[in-house]
Amino acid sequence: MNRQIRLVSLVAALMVFALLGNLTYFTVARQQDLEAQPENVRTVYSEFDRQRGQILAGDTVIAETVPAAATDERFDRQRVYPQGSLYAHITGYYSFVYGTRGIENSYDAYLAGTDPTQAMKSLVQEWNGETPAGATVQTTIDPKLQQVATEQLGQAEGAIVVLDPATGAVKAMVSTPSYDPNLLATHDFDALAASWAELIADPTKAMVNRAARDVFPPGSTAKLITAAAALKAGYTPDTLIDTPSSIQLPNSDKWLPNASACGNGQQTFAFALAMSCNTSFANLGRALGADALQQQAELFGFNSTHFDDLGDAPSRYFTRVDDSGNLVAVHPDDAQVMMSAMGQWEIAASPLQMAMVAATIVNGGLRMDPYVVEKATAADGTVLYEHEATSVQAMSEADAKTLMTMMQGVVEWGTGTAAQIPGVTMGGKTGTAEWEEGEQPYAWYVGYATDPNVVVCVFIQSASVEATDMASGALAGPILRNVIQATRPA
Repeated sequence: MNRQIRLVSLVAALMVFALLGNLTYFTVARQQDLEAQPENVRTVYSEFDRQRGQILAGDTVIAETVPAAATDERFDRQRVYPQGSLYAHITGYYSFVYGTRGIENSYDAYLAGTDPTQAMKSLVQEWNGETPAGATVQTTIDPKLQQVATEQLGQAEGAIVVLDPATGAVKAMVSTPSYDPNLLATHDFDALAASWAELIADPTKAMVNRAARDVFPPGSTAKLITAAAALKAGYTPDTLIDTPSSIQLPNSDKWLPNASACGNGQQTFAFALAMSCNTSFANLGRALGADALQQQAELFGFNSTHFDDLGDAPSRYFTRVDDSGNLVAVHPDDAQVMMSAMGQWEIAASPLQMAMVAATIVNGGLRMDPYVVEKATAADGTVLYEHEATSVQAMSEADAKTLMTMMQGVVEWGTGTAAQIPGVTMGGKTGTAEWEEGEQPYAWYVGYATDPNVVVCVFIQSASVEATDMASGALAGPILRNVIQATRPA
């Protein structure tokens, strides 16, 4: 009898140990796997319902988490965007169904409090029954400039980028039309699905950040790249360049015309830039060659990405995108090199990229890669992340100073006089891109002002102007002028 009792006790003990072992295995060894299971709805809801940190532009709150409405049966907290569409392409959105975009995506771990620098503190807070809070993300955006740039674009499809050339800090980034991220953060899933479907079907592509995540033919603003390569090759502002009223491209029946102001003969390099003479730059491109042009473009940032904070589409110079989405080289003939030297053919740039070109020139030839997040700070003031600058010497300081002076001619007496501000030293380059027959051209104007130094790129996607740089300057110049005026001390 005692033997039977001992046997039953042994079996019972083994079962208890097996149960404890199984419990330990599922509690410790498989905890993360189980929490990650898509069927674990409670974990998914709990993760989404975190107290995310704020996103700030100066002292302005542009994203925050607030208590959910009393009628919300799913969540205790709601992500909101107090400024609506004004910062949509910077903050992005935080959606239960459609995930994250913008800073909400790239700095998600800091905002959620799950970054390794915050993990231990969050664990202690949870243990003490406190609500873990995410970090505050501070952007470089100037709220005044963001508002002015948005107002200046109005209803046009386009973009404006404002950079501090000395640091690469993005002071304003606007893409129009925009969208309201609150529509995608809602907990009303029926309304959310309807808003998503409408935005996806929107022919104006309001969710696309035209400033950084799309590329367009840059037109004559790309002459800045050719000019930089020419200065490196030994040209000076006074070098005479053949500038016929039109030129036949090699092995082609296509003729390349000039604006009438460029005359028919020779012009100085400085005059050719100020008046945007196509045949001057076509001849320059042929003399410099494809390798010199592409090398200079890549030093300015083409054919690679530079904007991890929000993500950017690589601007292209003698490259194209293949079916797999990769950049592949193209090999231009003489005619294509000549067209590229004036900003046509296989060249495409984002407004951010063209702002980088001008900022590099203004910054003594030193390219500072752009950024929009300054730092991430814990609730106790601890700095968890701080931007570290990345730079490349793209031009010699002497050449950059020369080109900066040549750009002043564009504003003072060239194609960009509409941007002038009395008493302010300014330079720039206008551009017009004819991208498809029968369609309105793109209008560009990239410019700078000194004391303090600031660079602005204006891009208008559907410009109701004739296809000349003078017309583009007249359209985009006042916009650039008004944005620059907003940067001046009161």
